[in-house]
Amino acid sequence: MMKENQVHIPSGCAIASVISKEGNKMSGKLVIDAMKPMHDRSNGLGGGFAGYGIYPEYKDFYALHLFFDSRATRKDCEAFIKEHFEIVKSEIIPTRKIPQITDEPIIWRYFVSPLQSMLKNLQLDEKEFVARAVMKINTEMKGAYVFSSGKNMGTFKAVGFPEDVGVFYRLEEYEGYSWTAHGRYPTNTPGWWGGAHPFTLLDYSVVHNGEISSYDANRRFIEMFGYKCTLKTDTEVITYIMDYLTRVQGLTLTEAANVIASPFWSTIEKERDKYKREKLAYLRTVFPSLLITGPFSIILGFTGGIMALNDRLKLRSMVVGEKKDRVFIASEEASIRTMEPDAENVYAPAGGEPVIVKVKEGAY
Repeated sequence: MMKENQVHIPSGCAIASVISKEGNKMSGKLVIDAMKPMHDRSNGLGGGFAGYGIYPEYKDFYALHLFFDSRATRKDCEAFIKEHFEIVKSEIIPTRKIPQITDEPIIWRYFVSPLQSMLKNLQLDEKEFVARAVMKINTEMKGAYVFSSGKNMGTFKAVGFPEDVGVFYRLEEYEGYSWTAHGRYPTNTPGWWGGAHPFTLLDYSVVHNGEISSYDANRRFIEMFGYKCTLKTDTEVITYIMDYLTRVQGLTLTEAANVIASPFWSTIEKERDKYKREKLAYLRTVFPSLLITGPFSIILGFTGGIMALNDRLKLRSMVVGEKKDRVFIASEEASIRTMEPDAENVYAPAGGEPVIVKVKEGAY
C-alpha cells in the first residue's frame, strides 16, 4: 500500500555522462553534481559511477574492484587471484565515512596481469581469460563479487543516492576523460551493493533507465556462451550482450545497437538502400534472442568512448548536449545544465538511433 505523500515514479532511475573528445581529464565531482537535479528519480537503493582514464599509473593492468562480506572470503578469493594473475598492487578502495551510506562490505581493488603460463595452457587471449575469471568468482565464491574489471577504468557503486555514493568513494579525487553515473529506482529486484549500476565486464560499463521485459530470453541465450547472470537485476544482461556482440562476434557499435534495438520488420522492408536493408535483416535474423524489449535508455562506456541508446519506441527520456570538446548525456536537460550551463546543440535522440562519441585517437 502506498503511504501518504509517497510517490511511485514509473520512469524512475537517472543516468548521466560526460566525455571529452580531446581526452582532457575531468574531476569526478562534475558528474556527481550532475546527479543532484535528478535526485527524485532515485530512491536511495542504488547509485554508482564509472570513470575512464582514472588509473594512468596502472593503465596496462586490469583493475579488479571487489566486494567481500568478510576477511576470510577476501583471503580465499585472493588465493584464487594469485593462482591466475600477477598482482601488481592490492589495496582497500579509499572511502569516506558518511551517515547516508551504511552496511558497507569490504571494498578492495587489485591491479593485475594474467599469468602468461595460464594463457598458454588454456589457449585464451587476455580478455577472455579475465572474463572467465570474473564469472568464476561471481558464481562460485559466495560473498565475493567482482564489480569492475577493466583497464584504466573503474566502477564505484553502493546502496544510496548517487550524490552520496560519489562522496563516499571520494570521486572528487579522481580524474577521467569520461564518466557515467546512475541513480537507481529498483522495480523488480532488490536494492543491494552488487545490484547498483553501472554493470561492467572488462572495460564495458552500462547504466540503464527502464525495465527489460525480454530479460529471460536474453539471459537464456547469453548464458549459452559462458556468461552467468548472478547480480539479481535485468540490466546486467545488457553488459554481457554488448561484450558478446562486439568483442566476441566483432560487430561494430552501430551493428550491435541494431541488434538490441532492432528496427521493426516493416521499417527494414521499406529501407531503400539494398545493402543496409539486407544487413538489418541479417542482424535481426541471426540474433533474435538479443533483441531487448521494454522501455530503456542506456549509456555504454568503453575505453575511448561512450554510446547512448533509446529503445525504438523512445519510452525513456534521454537528452544530449555539447560544449567545445565535451559531450553531455543525461535523462534530463537540467543535469546537463548543471555540468555546463552554456551547453549547445541540446536535443533528444530518436528512438533506436545510437549516439556514439569517441575520444580522438591517442588522446587517452
